[in-house]
Amino acid sequence: MKARTKARSIALQVLYEVDLTGHLPLVVLQERIAEEEITDQNMIDFITKIVVGVSPIIDKLDGFIAQHAPEWPLDQVASIDRNIIRIALWEFAVEVCTPLKVAINEAIELSKIYGSESTPRFVNGVLGSLAERQTEILTSIKNLR
Repeated sequence: MKARTKARSIALQVLYEVDLTGHLPLVVLQERIAEEEITDQNMIDFITKIVVGVSPIIDKLDGFIAQHAPEWPLDQVASIDRNIIRIALWEFAVEVCTPLKVAINEAIELSKIYGSESTPRFVNGVLGSLAERQTEILTSIKNLR
């Protein structure tokens, strides 16, 4: 697994745990980095950037996700699926640190590892719809900051 893919995977695990337990994101992040024995500072920085970037705007990200998955109420979408989409959406539409196609492909790869059999198709569909609103999402979230 490539370093940035591994970083996304660990960020996903952190956000998933926070979602399920309500634990503090930075505490979970530190624990996960220690457990995984990550020493690569670039990887640590990227994981941290994702967790710190996604955590405070989860409600806003979820609002966009809900608009593009109307047949699935957000509380019925698996937590892992929500978090995969949140990370990709943050990467291509908020932080704009990853090209759109790369963010979607990485999300699909994570969904194959962590999601159910139908997760890759679901993630691809929702992110494909959200991609069309990239500029609107960026503007909307920047107005919150």
